[in-house]
Amino acid sequence: MQQEEHYQRLERLYQQAKVQELFSGSTIQVSHSRAEITLPVHEKYFHGANAIHGSVYFKLLDDASYFAVASVVRDVFIVTSSFQINLLRPVTSGTLKAVGTLRSQSKNLFIAEATLYNERGKEVAFGTGQFMRTTQPLQSLEGYS
Repeated sequence: MQQEEHYQRLERLYQQAKVQELFSGSTIQVSHSRAEITLPVHEKYFHGANAIHGSVYFKLLDDASYFAVASVVRDVFIVTSSFQINLLRPVTSGTLKAVGTLRSQSKNLFIAEATLYNERGKEVAFGTGQFMRTTQPLQSLEGYS
């Protein structure tokens, strides 16, 4: 399998995940050691003070980091083992963009980071995560194959 096909399968895996039903309009683009995710801001993501809830920031940052790592792991599913998030400013409208990049890798442990931007390109959050290989083959996942 070529790299491009792997990236496309990862994008399909992202889009077909059940949780994506909650995040309508989200897009993903995977490339080598990098992933970019966009999400239109909807009021359904707001907390009581009418801005995006931190869980949405986390999901976008974690997913962008995760898929940056997954771009270089072609045999098994990986999982997030820890993630540190820093929230910088509230978001109430527009489109969010998370850009994830692979920072470091060893045999079984990967470190990636992601930055979340508002539609004006201002940084609104960032995070760093650790990811580990599992024994579950990617080919066994319905959305990947």
